[in-house]
Amino acid sequence: MPTITAADYASLAELRYEIRKFLRFSEQVVRRAGLEPRQHQLMLALKGLPADVRPRIGELAQRLQIQHHSTVELVNRLAANGFVKRQRSGRDRREVLLSLTPKGEKTLRELSLHHRQELSTAGPALISALRRAMGGSRREEPTRAAGSGRQRA
Repeated sequence: MPTITAADYASLAELRYEIRKFLRFSEQVVRRAGLEPRQHQLMLALKGLPADVRPRIGELAQRLQIQHHSTVELVNRLAANGFVKRQRSGRDRREVLLSLTPKGEKTLRELSLHHRQELSTAGPALISALRRAMGGSRREEPTRAAGSGRQRA
Protein backbone atom coordinates (compact mmCIF):
# COMPACT_ATOMS: atom_id res chain seq x y z
CA MET A 1 0.00 0.00 0.00
CA PRO A 2 1.44 3.43 -0.92
CA THR A 3 2.50 5.65 1.94
CA ILE A 4 1.24 9.15 2.57
CA THR A 5 3.85 11.52 3.92
CA ALA A 6 3.43 14.66 5.98
CA ALA A 7 4.30 16.62 2.82
CA ASP A 8 1.49 14.81 0.96
CA TYR A 9 -1.02 15.83 3.63
CA ALA A 10 0.28 19.40 3.57
CA SER A 11 0.00 19.62 -0.22
CA LEU A 12 -3.54 18.19 -0.21
CA ALA A 13 -4.53 20.60 2.56
CA GLU A 14 -3.04 23.52 0.62
CA LEU A 15 -4.96 22.50 -2.52
CA ARG A 16 -8.20 22.30 -0.54
CA TYR A 17 -7.47 25.74 0.94
CA GLU A 18 -6.86 27.32 -2.47
CA ILE A 19 -10.01 25.73 -3.92
CA ARG A 20 -12.06 26.91 -0.95
CA LYS A 21 -10.76 30.48 -1.28
CA PHE A 22 -11.85 30.57 -4.91
CA LEU A 23 -15.24 29.03 -4.07
CA ARG A 24 -15.77 31.57 -1.29
CA PHE A 25 -15.01 34.40 -3.72
CA SER A 26 -17.45 32.85 -6.20
CA GLU A 27 -20.21 32.44 -3.62
CA GLN A 28 -19.87 36.06 -2.52
CA VAL A 29 -19.89 37.60 -5.99
CA VAL A 30 -22.80 35.41 -7.08
CA ARG A 31 -24.88 36.32 -4.04
CA ARG A 32 -24.20 40.02 -4.64
CA ALA A 33 -25.68 39.49 -8.12
CA GLY A 34 -28.88 38.12 -6.52
CA LEU A 35 -28.30 34.43 -7.25
CA GLU A 36 -27.51 31.36 -5.21
CA PRO A 37 -24.24 29.58 -6.04
CA ARG A 38 -26.00 26.52 -7.49
CA GLN A 39 -28.11 28.75 -9.71
CA HIS A 40 -24.95 30.30 -11.10
CA GLN A 41 -23.42 26.84 -11.54
CA LEU A 42 -26.47 25.71 -13.50
CA MET A 43 -26.35 28.77 -15.74
CA LEU A 44 -22.64 28.26 -16.37
CA ALA A 45 -23.13 24.54 -17.05
CA LEU A 46 -25.95 25.36 -19.47
CA LYS A 47 -23.92 27.96 -21.35
CA GLY A 48 -20.82 25.77 -21.38
CA LEU A 49 -22.41 22.52 -22.57
CA PRO A 50 -20.54 20.87 -25.43
CA ALA A 51 -22.23 21.51 -28.78
CA ASP A 52 -23.28 17.86 -29.12
CA VAL A 53 -25.07 17.76 -25.73
CA ARG A 54 -28.74 18.69 -25.65
CA PRO A 55 -29.58 21.24 -22.93
CA ARG A 56 -31.95 19.13 -20.84
CA ILE A 57 -32.51 18.72 -17.13
CA GLY A 58 -30.82 15.30 -17.07
CA GLU A 59 -27.62 16.57 -18.64
CA LEU A 60 -27.45 19.52 -16.27
CA ALA A 61 -28.11 17.28 -13.27
CA GLN A 62 -25.17 15.17 -14.40
CA ARG A 63 -22.93 18.19 -14.91
CA LEU A 64 -23.80 19.57 -11.47
CA GLN A 65 -23.68 16.12 -9.86
CA ILE A 66 -27.06 16.64 -8.20
CA GLN A 67 -30.40 14.84 -8.27
CA HIS A 68 -32.84 15.38 -11.14
CA HIS A 69 -35.49 16.88 -8.86
CA SER A 70 -32.95 19.34 -7.41
CA THR A 71 -32.09 20.46 -10.93
CA VAL A 72 -35.80 20.95 -11.68
CA GLU A 73 -36.08 23.18 -8.60
CA LEU A 74 -33.09 25.26 -9.68
CA VAL A 75 -34.53 25.66 -13.17
CA ASN A 76 -37.94 26.59 -11.72
CA ARG A 77 -36.40 29.38 -9.64
CA LEU A 78 -34.20 30.62 -12.48
CA ALA A 79 -37.15 30.60 -14.89
CA ALA A 80 -39.39 32.43 -12.40
CA ASN A 81 -36.74 35.16 -12.13
CA GLY A 82 -36.25 35.42 -15.88
CA PHE A 83 -32.77 33.88 -16.20
CA VAL A 84 -33.64 30.71 -18.14
CA LYS A 85 -36.47 29.53 -20.32
CA ARG A 86 -37.90 26.16 -21.24
CA GLN A 87 -38.85 25.28 -24.78
CA ARG A 88 -40.31 22.15 -26.32
CA SER A 89 -38.11 20.43 -28.83
CA GLY A 90 -39.18 20.73 -32.45
CA ARG A 91 -38.46 17.07 -33.17
CA ASP A 92 -39.91 15.54 -29.98
CA ARG A 93 -42.58 17.58 -28.20
CA ARG A 94 -42.00 15.60 -24.99
CA GLU A 95 -38.43 16.87 -24.79
CA VAL A 96 -37.90 20.16 -22.95
CA LEU A 97 -34.80 22.16 -23.83
CA LEU A 98 -33.35 24.91 -21.69
CA SER A 99 -31.67 28.15 -22.68
CA LEU A 100 -30.55 31.36 -21.06
CA THR A 101 -32.69 34.43 -21.54
CA PRO A 102 -31.05 37.75 -22.47
CA LYS A 103 -31.14 38.62 -18.74
CA GLY A 104 -29.45 35.29 -17.93
CA GLU A 105 -26.83 35.83 -20.65
CA LYS A 106 -26.00 39.32 -19.33
CA THR A 107 -25.79 38.19 -15.70
CA LEU A 108 -23.67 35.15 -16.53
CA ARG A 109 -21.32 37.24 -18.66
CA GLU A 110 -20.78 39.75 -15.83
CA LEU A 111 -20.18 36.96 -13.30
CA SER A 112 -17.83 35.15 -15.65
CA LEU A 113 -15.77 38.31 -16.14
CA HIS A 114 -15.44 38.63 -12.34
CA HIS A 115 -14.44 34.97 -12.06
CA ARG A 116 -11.86 35.25 -14.82
CA GLN A 117 -10.36 38.32 -13.16
CA GLU A 118 -10.14 36.48 -9.84
CA LEU A 119 -8.51 33.49 -11.53
CA SER A 120 -5.90 35.77 -13.06
CA THR A 121 -4.71 36.60 -9.54
CA ALA A 122 -5.62 33.44 -7.58
CA GLY A 123 -4.92 30.98 -10.40
CA PRO A 124 -1.14 30.67 -10.03
CA ALA A 125 -1.42 29.63 -6.36
CA LEU A 126 -4.19 27.17 -7.26
CA ILE A 127 -2.14 25.65 -10.08
CA SER A 128 0.92 25.40 -7.88
CA ALA A 129 -1.07 23.68 -5.11
CA LEU A 130 -2.59 21.29 -7.64
CA ARG A 131 0.82 20.39 -9.06
CA ARG A 132 2.21 19.72 -5.59
CA ALA A 133 -0.80 17.59 -4.64
CA MET A 134 -0.60 15.61 -7.87
CA GLY A 135 3.12 14.99 -7.40
CA GLY A 136 2.53 13.45 -4.02
CA SER A 137 5.18 11.22 -2.55
CA ARG A 138 6.51 10.29 -6.02
CA ARG A 139 8.94 13.17 -5.64
CA GLU A 140 10.56 11.32 -2.77
CA GLU A 141 10.75 7.89 -4.44
CA PRO A 142 13.67 6.90 -6.66
CA THR A 143 12.95 6.57 -10.35
CA ARG A 144 12.52 3.12 -11.78
CA ALA A 145 15.05 3.71 -14.53
CA ALA A 146 17.81 1.07 -14.35
CA GLY A 147 19.01 1.90 -10.86
CA SER A 148 20.00 5.46 -11.66
CA GLY A 149 19.27 6.49 -8.07
CA ARG A 150 18.04 9.90 -9.27
CA GLN A 151 14.93 11.45 -7.78
CA ARG A 152 11.91 12.26 -9.88
CA ALA A 153 11.32 15.94 -10.42
